[in-house]
Amino acid sequence: QVQLVESGGGSVQAGGSLRLSCAASGFTFRSYAMSWFRQAPGKEREALAIISIDGAVTQYADSVKGRFVISRDNAQHTVWLQMNALKQEDSAMYYCAATQRWNTWTDSRSYTYWGQGTQVTVSS
Repeated sequence: QVQLVESGGGSVQAGGSLRLSCAASGFTFRSYAMSWFRQAPGKEREALAIISIDGAVTQYADSVKGRFVISRDNAQHTVWLQMNALKQEDSAMYYCAATQRWNTWTDSRSYTYWGQGTQVTVSS
């Protein structure tokens, strides 16, 4: 069956870094653009970054541009999110997701597969 399994979350102090991983299985990974989202309690799910099927093109939300980097390895069926200069407001549950709808990548309804999430907590 399809699985997206996130890992790498945890607690970190403001200014620190974390690297999230998302391991995919059960579908043709190289045929899907991959994204990271986050959702904090009481807030809507926010699209953070997307990477194209070949890894050549990326887009970022303004809130993370210049701090976060998305990457993928199709041979390993894995996508990563390197998060630097973390802020308290980055605290949230982080999800990876797969889509074939690049043009509406910020809309969570565009996604076919979702992971269960990994928690990131940034303290002052």
